[in-house]
Amino acid sequence: MPDPFTVAKEYGPGRGPGPKTQPEHALSELLGSQRLGVLASTKKDGHPHLATMSYVWDPESRIIRITSVDGRIKTRHFRRDPRAALHVTTPDYLAFAVAEGTAEVSPPSTVPGDATGRELLAMHPLERAEDDAAYLKNMVEDHRVVIRLSVTHLYGGGLDA
Repeated sequence: MPDPFTVAKEYGPGRGPGPKTQPEHALSELLGSQRLGVLASTKKDGHPHLATMSYVWDPESRIIRITSVDGRIKTRHFRRDPRAALHVTTPDYLAFAVAEGTAEVSPPSTVPGDATGRELLAMHPLERAEDDAAYLKNMVEDHRVVIRLSVTHLYGGGLDA
């Protein structure tokens, strides 16, 4: 199956391909192929707050997991207003996917090996098991949380090649 995000045609000066909506499976694949995206939350005044974030996409459950620190602005935003969106692009920026949904913030990790710590560890498996204990301890010291974005709407597009 050809890559739906590849632009193959050449165009003259001032000309180029038009927009093309991508099927949901292609958008899901794009989400899974990237690790960085722009996360949008809503500030108290209604304006968007944007931050580039590392994430993990689980297409089966339609959940995006993002690690953060308890008390950061985005965790405060999502506890007040759970509406969220994550914007991701192809490396050449010619196609994009947006995942919209509801964000939930986990409790902070407070004891090494607690549920939050284990969820964080599963997001970033380590090469050596002996590092797990140090990782879990660091999650407690950093007051780490998991932001879970339950995706209810996935849209995006690219250029019609």
